[in-house]
Amino acid sequence: MRINFPLALTLGRVAAIPLVLALFYVDWPHARQWACVLFALAGITDWLDGYLARKWNQTSKFGAFLDPVADKLLVAISLVMLLRDEPGGVMAILVAVIIGREITISALREWLAELGQRTTVAVSMVGKVKTGFQMTAIGLMLWQQPFLGLPIYEIGYLCLFVASALTIWSMVVYLRAAWPLLRESMPQ
Repeated sequence: MRINFPLALTLGRVAAIPLVLALFYVDWPHARQWACVLFALAGITDWLDGYLARKWNQTSKFGAFLDPVADKLLVAISLVMLLRDEPGGVMAILVAVIIGREITISALREWLAELGQRTTVAVSMVGKVKTGFQMTAIGLMLWQQPFLGLPIYEIGYLCLFVASALTIWSMVVYLRAAWPLLRESMPQ
């Protein structure tokens, strides 16, 4: 297998996950802020790798598989770290909604792919906006410290609420699009 630049970006995102995790837990000055910077860079590669792969005609089946896996691992692990940091009920619900949706939609896409209907649940604009709020929320909450007098963590927490609402909305959009096939597949 030849590793092209877009695939290298995806692999770099996977490699960033344990580094974000380590920076979250070490007791070094500014470690959380470095975790945020690394998380943000990984988030940028999420957009960049797909864009470059399409532009340069360097798409691959392995890259198409690894890209969403890298994204979901980065988000899920970061959310679990943040939940460990603030183990309250509200945070647990927000994290469960986001991770639960990711598992549900991933399973739905896999099932639809088996039926040859994967495009039935193509990424929607709601999903893209949800991802933007989600990545912003996680980054701000990783940063944790106020910046220029702004309550960064609290802004991130508010963005996580918005991301959770958009998560539910986007899941409904995907399930509604797949409903005819789901209904057709139910036992009579």
